[in-house]
Amino acid sequence: MAHLLRSTIWNKNKLKVIVYLSFVSLFYSCTTSKTITYFQGKSPIDTVHYSTLATIRPSITTIQPDDILAIIVTSLSDESNILFNFQNTSALHMSRFPGSSSGGGAGGNLQPLGYLVDSTGSVNIPLIGKAKLAGLTIAEAEVFLKDKLDKYLKEPTINVRPLNHKFTVLGEVNHPGVFNLINSRTTLPEVVGMAGELTVYGRRDNVMLIRTVGDKREVIRLDLTARSVLDSPYYFIQNNDILYVEPRQGRVTSSDRAIQLLPMTLGIISTLLVVVNFITK
Repeated sequence: MAHLLRSTIWNKNKLKVIVYLSFVSLFYSCTTSKTITYFQGKSPIDTVHYSTLATIRPSITTIQPDDILAIIVTSLSDESNILFNFQNTSALHMSRFPGSSSGGGAGGNLQPLGYLVDSTGSVNIPLIGKAKLAGLTIAEAEVFLKDKLDKYLKEPTINVRPLNHKFTVLGEVNHPGVFNLINSRTTLPEVVGMAGELTVYGRRDNVMLIRTVGDKREVIRLDLTARSVLDSPYYFIQNNDILYVEPRQGRVTSSDRAIQLLPMTLGIISTLLVVVNFITK
């Protein structure tokens, strides 16, 4: 009789443990999925449907004082090409810092000299002298310089690119650092990818963007879990943007991998207990 009583109590306890582990596993699965999934729609069903987003375009970037430009000139004269492109082929030795995105290898710490836009918005260019480029777009600057060089060179081709445009990613990402901004069409999802994805501790629903506009700095909060961020005017990254990912409150000390595997581990334990309970009946 006592043996039967102990067996009944044991079976009830096992059932309680199974139910508890199943509940915890379900809780972690749901919570983790909702808080780390990007660009969610208004309902779970919405996320599996094809949808068309409104067309948005990046703001037009203009050349500003302190920009460093690569001005590449090609013409039918090899001597002229060497003269104009010396600034692009000659490099400055730059210090390298942990987390820098300048690239690896022996040349990872080299920065092309380029053409500096001075405080008046002008660039000193061979043959032309001082040319005011501040306020012009890249395309406008290319046309402007071509018109100037047509007087000296035969069939010149001009390409202008910024060399020192950058953005910074800080906080709960796998690879924080300063990154080169190659063009004005770099987007938030691309930035997340370049920074190696947010850690599971990072708040995807409250990412801070610090943007310099003229003499002022704007602080914007972005929700990367909402699909509406894809229509945001801050979807495209601009020069000198700083993106900061806050940690969650109550940040745990276990590793990312352990948290990701927790639902699976609890599920396996629950299954094993069910099997053991069935065998020992």
